[in-house]
Amino acid sequence: MASRKTKDKNQDSVDKYSVLLPTYNEQENLPLIVWLLVKYLGESGYNYEIIVIDDGSPDGTLAVGQQLQKIYGEDKILLRPRAEKLGLGTAYIHGMKHATGNFVFIMDADLSHHPKFIPEFIETQKEGDYDLVSGTRYRGRGGVYGWDLRRKLISRGANFLTQVLLRPGASDLTGSFRLYKKKVLESLVERCVSKGYVFQMEMIVRARQLNYTIGEVPISFVDRIYGESKLGGNEIVSFAKGLLTLFATT
Repeated sequence: MASRKTKDKNQDSVDKYSVLLPTYNEQENLPLIVWLLVKYLGESGYNYEIIVIDDGSPDGTLAVGQQLQKIYGEDKILLRPRAEKLGLGTAYIHGMKHATGNFVFIMDADLSHHPKFIPEFIETQKEGDYDLVSGTRYRGRGGVYGWDLRRKLISRGANFLTQVLLRPGASDLTGSFRLYKKKVLESLVERCVSKGYVFQMEMIVRARQLNYTIGEVPISFVDRIYGESKLGGNEIVSFAKGLLTLFATT
Protein backbone atom coordinates (compact mmCIF):
# COMPACT_ATOMS: atom_id res chain seq x y z
CA MET A 1 0.00 0.00 0.00
CA ALA A 2 2.87 2.37 0.79
CA SER A 3 4.45 1.82 -2.63
CA ARG A 4 1.13 2.58 -4.35
CA LYS A 5 0.80 5.89 -2.49
CA THR A 6 4.34 6.81 -3.48
CA LYS A 7 3.57 6.07 -7.11
CA ASP A 8 0.41 8.17 -7.05
CA LYS A 9 2.24 11.06 -5.40
CA ASN A 10 5.02 10.91 -7.98
CA GLN A 11 2.45 10.91 -10.77
CA ASP A 12 0.76 13.96 -9.26
CA SER A 13 4.07 15.82 -9.37
CA VAL A 14 4.47 14.97 -13.07
CA ASP A 15 0.96 16.01 -14.14
CA LYS A 16 0.45 19.56 -15.36
CA TYR A 17 -2.89 21.26 -15.92
CA SER A 18 -3.37 23.85 -18.66
CA VAL A 19 -6.49 26.00 -18.20
CA LEU A 20 -7.84 27.51 -21.44
CA LEU A 21 -9.79 30.75 -20.92
CA PRO A 22 -11.33 32.18 -24.11
CA THR A 23 -12.31 35.80 -23.46
CA TYR A 24 -14.28 38.55 -25.15
CA ASN A 25 -15.09 41.68 -23.14
CA GLU A 26 -14.23 40.13 -19.78
CA GLN A 27 -12.07 42.87 -18.23
CA GLU A 28 -14.09 42.83 -14.98
CA ASN A 29 -14.30 39.04 -14.70
CA LEU A 30 -10.76 38.09 -15.72
CA PRO A 31 -8.97 39.24 -12.52
CA LEU A 32 -11.51 37.38 -10.37
CA ILE A 33 -11.44 34.10 -12.29
CA VAL A 34 -7.63 34.14 -12.40
CA TRP A 35 -7.40 34.82 -8.65
CA LEU A 36 -9.75 31.90 -7.96
CA LEU A 37 -7.83 29.59 -10.30
CA VAL A 38 -4.55 30.44 -8.61
CA LYS A 39 -6.17 29.88 -5.21
CA TYR A 40 -7.64 26.44 -5.92
CA LEU A 41 -4.85 25.11 -8.14
CA GLY A 42 -1.95 26.68 -6.27
CA GLU A 43 -3.13 25.90 -2.74
CA SER A 44 -3.78 22.29 -3.74
CA GLY A 45 -0.21 22.00 -4.98
CA TYR A 46 -1.01 21.30 -8.62
CA ASN A 47 1.35 22.29 -11.43
CA TYR A 48 -0.61 24.56 -13.75
CA GLU A 49 -0.73 27.34 -16.32
CA ILE A 50 -3.57 29.64 -17.35
CA ILE A 51 -3.81 30.44 -21.06
CA VAL A 52 -5.93 33.48 -21.94
CA ILE A 53 -7.17 33.55 -25.53
CA ASP A 54 -8.62 37.01 -26.08
CA ASP A 55 -10.42 37.70 -29.35
CA GLY A 56 -9.68 41.39 -29.77
CA SER A 57 -11.90 42.57 -26.91
CA PRO A 58 -12.60 46.31 -27.26
CA ASP A 59 -13.02 46.72 -23.49
CA GLY A 60 -9.33 46.24 -22.64
CA THR A 61 -9.41 42.62 -21.50
CA LEU A 62 -5.95 42.00 -22.96
CA ALA A 63 -4.47 44.92 -21.01
CA VAL A 64 -5.93 43.42 -17.83
CA GLY A 65 -4.27 40.13 -18.74
CA GLN A 66 -0.92 41.89 -19.10
CA GLN A 67 -1.29 43.29 -15.58
CA LEU A 68 -2.12 39.83 -14.27
CA GLN A 69 1.06 38.51 -15.86
CA LYS A 70 3.05 40.99 -13.82
CA ILE A 71 1.33 39.84 -10.63
CA TYR A 72 1.41 36.06 -11.08
CA GLY A 73 4.28 35.63 -13.55
CA GLU A 74 4.52 34.86 -17.25
CA ASP A 75 5.02 31.18 -16.47
CA LYS A 76 1.55 31.02 -14.90
CA ILE A 77 -0.39 33.47 -17.07
CA LEU A 78 0.11 33.00 -20.81
CA LEU A 79 -1.50 35.51 -23.18
CA ARG A 80 -2.26 34.13 -26.64
CA PRO A 81 -4.58 36.76 -28.19
CA ARG A 82 -6.19 36.81 -31.62
CA ALA A 83 -7.03 39.85 -33.69
CA GLU A 84 -10.79 39.28 -33.84
CA LYS A 85 -13.66 37.14 -32.62
CA LEU A 86 -13.29 33.82 -34.43
CA GLY A 87 -15.42 31.41 -32.42
CA LEU A 88 -15.17 29.21 -29.35
CA GLY A 89 -13.97 26.06 -31.07
CA THR A 90 -11.08 27.74 -32.83
CA ALA A 91 -10.17 29.53 -29.59
CA TYR A 92 -9.66 26.15 -27.90
CA ILE A 93 -7.61 24.92 -30.85
CA HIS A 94 -5.45 28.05 -30.69
CA GLY A 95 -4.95 27.75 -26.93
CA MET A 96 -4.23 24.04 -27.08
CA LYS A 97 -1.30 24.65 -29.42
CA HIS A 98 0.37 26.59 -26.62
CA ALA A 99 -0.57 24.26 -23.77
CA THR A 100 2.34 22.46 -22.12
CA GLY A 101 0.25 20.40 -19.68
CA ASN A 102 -0.72 16.77 -20.17
CA PHE A 103 -4.23 17.67 -18.98
CA VAL A 104 -6.37 20.55 -20.26
CA PHE A 105 -9.26 22.32 -18.54
CA ILE A 106 -11.75 24.28 -20.60
CA MET A 107 -14.09 26.67 -18.82
CA ASP A 108 -15.81 30.03 -19.12
CA ALA A 109 -14.09 33.19 -17.93
CA ASP A 110 -17.30 34.89 -16.77
CA LEU A 111 -17.38 33.21 -13.31
CA SER A 112 -20.28 30.93 -14.25
CA HIS A 113 -17.86 28.03 -13.66
CA HIS A 114 -16.38 28.22 -10.18
CA PRO A 115 -12.79 26.94 -9.84
CA LYS A 116 -13.67 25.43 -6.45
CA PHE A 117 -14.80 22.34 -8.38
CA ILE A 118 -11.40 21.84 -10.04
CA PRO A 119 -9.88 19.61 -7.32
CA GLU A 120 -12.95 17.36 -7.59
CA PHE A 121 -12.50 17.15 -11.37
CA ILE A 122 -8.90 16.08 -10.87
CA GLU A 123 -9.73 13.51 -8.20
CA THR A 124 -12.56 12.05 -10.28
CA GLN A 125 -10.28 11.75 -13.29
CA LYS A 126 -7.63 9.96 -11.27
CA GLU A 127 -10.09 7.59 -9.60
CA GLY A 128 -11.46 6.34 -12.92
CA ASP A 129 -8.54 7.23 -15.19
CA TYR A 130 -11.18 8.92 -17.36
CA ASP A 131 -10.28 10.35 -20.75
CA LEU A 132 -12.43 13.36 -19.97
CA VAL A 133 -14.44 14.65 -17.03
CA SER A 134 -17.44 16.87 -17.68
CA GLY A 135 -19.19 19.21 -15.27
CA THR A 136 -22.92 18.49 -15.14
CA ARG A 137 -25.78 20.74 -14.09
CA TYR A 138 -28.31 17.94 -14.40
CA ARG A 139 -27.14 15.22 -12.01
CA GLY A 140 -26.68 14.91 -8.26
CA ARG A 141 -26.17 18.25 -6.53
CA GLY A 142 -25.66 20.09 -9.84
CA GLY A 143 -27.86 23.05 -10.69
CA VAL A 144 -28.31 26.43 -12.35
CA TYR A 145 -28.62 29.74 -10.53
CA GLY A 146 -29.46 33.23 -11.77
CA TRP A 147 -31.29 32.26 -14.95
CA ASP A 148 -34.84 33.32 -15.75
CA LEU A 149 -37.46 30.73 -16.70
CA ARG A 150 -36.92 31.25 -20.44
CA ARG A 151 -33.21 30.52 -20.23
CA LYS A 152 -33.78 27.44 -18.07
CA LEU A 153 -36.37 26.10 -20.48
CA ILE A 154 -34.03 26.62 -23.44
CA SER A 155 -31.19 24.83 -21.67
CA ARG A 156 -33.35 21.95 -20.42
CA GLY A 157 -35.02 21.60 -23.80
CA ALA A 158 -31.73 21.58 -25.66
CA ASN A 159 -30.28 18.97 -23.32
CA PHE A 160 -33.41 16.80 -23.56
CA LEU A 161 -33.34 16.86 -27.37
CA THR A 162 -29.68 15.93 -27.48
CA GLN A 163 -30.29 13.02 -25.08
CA VAL A 164 -33.15 11.68 -27.19
CA LEU A 165 -31.51 12.14 -30.60
CA LEU A 166 -27.86 11.41 -29.86
CA ARG A 167 -27.81 9.18 -26.73
CA PRO A 168 -24.39 10.47 -25.76
CA GLY A 169 -23.81 8.67 -22.47
CA ALA A 170 -23.40 11.96 -20.57
CA SER A 171 -25.99 14.01 -18.71
CA ASP A 172 -24.92 17.52 -19.79
CA LEU A 173 -23.86 18.02 -23.41
CA THR A 174 -24.08 21.78 -23.67
CA GLY A 175 -21.90 22.62 -20.67
CA SER A 176 -18.36 23.88 -21.19
CA PHE A 177 -16.58 23.09 -17.92
CA ARG A 178 -14.44 20.04 -18.68
CA LEU A 179 -11.12 18.33 -18.04
CA TYR A 180 -9.45 16.40 -20.87
CA LYS A 181 -6.36 14.34 -21.27
CA LYS A 182 -4.49 16.51 -23.75
CA LYS A 183 -4.03 13.73 -26.30
CA VAL A 184 -7.75 12.99 -26.14
CA LEU A 185 -8.63 16.64 -26.64
CA GLU A 186 -6.32 16.84 -29.65
CA SER A 187 -7.93 13.75 -31.14
CA LEU A 188 -11.45 15.09 -30.66
CA VAL A 189 -10.68 18.55 -32.00
CA GLU A 190 -9.30 17.03 -35.20
CA ARG A 191 -12.67 15.38 -35.83
CA CYS A 192 -15.02 18.16 -34.80
CA VAL A 193 -16.48 20.43 -37.48
CA SER A 194 -18.96 22.47 -35.42
CA LYS A 195 -18.46 26.01 -34.23
CA GLY A 196 -19.78 28.03 -31.31
CA TYR A 197 -21.96 26.35 -28.69
CA VAL A 198 -22.52 23.21 -30.80
CA PHE A 199 -18.79 22.51 -30.55
CA GLN A 200 -19.18 21.37 -26.93
CA MET A 201 -21.96 19.00 -27.82
CA GLU A 202 -20.07 17.47 -30.72
CA MET A 203 -17.02 16.88 -28.52
CA ILE A 204 -19.03 14.55 -26.26
CA VAL A 205 -20.66 12.79 -29.20
CA ARG A 206 -17.29 12.16 -30.87
CA ALA A 207 -15.86 10.96 -27.56
CA ARG A 208 -18.60 8.35 -27.36
CA GLN A 209 -17.92 7.26 -30.95
CA LEU A 210 -14.25 6.78 -30.18
CA ASN A 211 -15.02 4.86 -26.97
CA TYR A 212 -13.35 7.41 -24.72
CA THR A 213 -14.36 7.15 -21.08
CA ILE A 214 -16.36 10.02 -19.57
CA GLY A 215 -16.61 10.92 -15.89
CA GLU A 216 -18.94 13.56 -14.45
CA VAL A 217 -18.79 16.05 -11.59
CA PRO A 218 -21.99 17.84 -10.46
CA ILE A 219 -21.44 21.61 -10.60
CA SER A 220 -23.35 24.76 -9.74
CA PHE A 221 -23.65 27.02 -12.78
CA VAL A 222 -24.12 30.66 -11.79
CA ASP A 223 -25.12 33.28 -14.35
CA ARG A 224 -22.55 36.01 -14.98
CA ILE A 225 -22.51 39.04 -12.68
CA TYR A 226 -20.48 41.35 -14.93
CA GLY A 227 -20.94 41.82 -18.66
CA GLU A 228 -23.62 40.56 -21.01
CA SER A 229 -24.55 37.00 -21.90
CA LYS A 230 -23.42 35.95 -25.37
CA LEU A 231 -26.39 33.60 -25.84
CA GLY A 232 -28.83 35.09 -28.33
CA GLY A 233 -31.20 34.16 -31.12
CA ASN A 234 -28.42 33.41 -33.59
CA GLU A 235 -26.79 30.97 -31.17
CA ILE A 236 -30.09 29.15 -30.61
CA VAL A 237 -30.64 28.77 -34.36
CA SER A 238 -27.05 27.57 -34.81
CA PHE A 239 -27.57 25.04 -32.02
CA ALA A 240 -30.69 23.63 -33.66
CA LYS A 241 -28.95 23.31 -37.03
CA GLY A 242 -25.91 21.71 -35.41
CA LEU A 243 -28.03 19.21 -33.49
CA LEU A 244 -29.81 18.11 -36.65
CA THR A 245 -26.50 17.80 -38.49
CA LEU A 246 -25.03 15.62 -35.76
CA PHE A 247 -28.16 13.46 -35.69
CA ALA A 248 -27.93 12.93 -39.45
CA THR A 249 -24.21 12.17 -39.50
CA THR A 250 -23.56 10.15 -36.33
